[in-house]
Amino acid sequence: MPENLVLHKGDKLNLHLITVNQFNLTNELKYEASKTAKFSIQNGKKEIDLLTVAKDSASPIISMPLESDGLHTIHMVRKSINDDIESDDFIKLLEDEGYTQYAEKAKNGSKDSFREKYTWYLKSLIEVEKNSPNGFEKPLNDEFEIILKDNPYKGSYGDDIIAQVRLRGKPAVNVVVMSYIRTLSGANVFAQKLSTDKEGQIYFKLSREGIYLLRALYTEPSKDKGADFETWMASYTFGFTSSNEMPNTYKEFGFGNKH
Repeated sequence: MPENLVLHKGDKLNLHLITVNQFNLTNELKYEASKTAKFSIQNGKKEIDLLTVAKDSASPIISMPLESDGLHTIHMVRKSINDDIESDDFIKLLEDEGYTQYAEKAKNGSKDSFREKYTWYLKSLIEVEKNSPNGFEKPLNDEFEIILKDNPYKGSYGDDIIAQVRLRGKPAVNVVVMSYIRTLSGANVFAQKLSTDKEGQIYFKLSREGIYLLRALYTEPSKDKGADFETWMASYTFGFTSSNEMPNTYKEFGFGNKH
């Protein structure tokens, strides 16, 4: 989560790595190189490899001025880890995400817990000075990925936005995507449950000013003998405001005047 989703040329990008539940802050993490597979910021054909810039234990994980205008895609891939989850909790997760066939199989089994191997893919889209597209809609070729087809920073109230979920380079069909909107006051979070169509796409409207979070999850039985299931999770954050001026959004997560 950048402190500001709309910046002016030369402004400093302060980027935080946070965990959320229903788009409410639960924890802030420091940067850990050992757990980070990819970390970059892209502006058109220009890419900065942030793995060479970020410092271990830093918080914010990046603090740097942005000198190029247009849309910038911040991209991070966390290294895969294994975790043991109690059977009841894992079955509920499978049911909530629409994987009923795996949930039924798990119910009929005798395991007290399941080992899940999971990988996170994170993106944020920010605007610097002007909202020229600069190729933000192009895939970054992650194994599991959310791609915005429309530019939310030049949208108006009620405009439709299309996003696509891709798995191994192909449209991911019938995948649940949770959409959250956190209002600029921070007082409310609005949630919507969507499902991808045969093109792997979802459709939603710019219905409120605020911070938007899209979150998708894909699970299948693991081919790795060290885990029962493998899960890929992708998130995408961006902002929308009719005035195209957005206040310090990070304060809305309960950090007051810290920044």
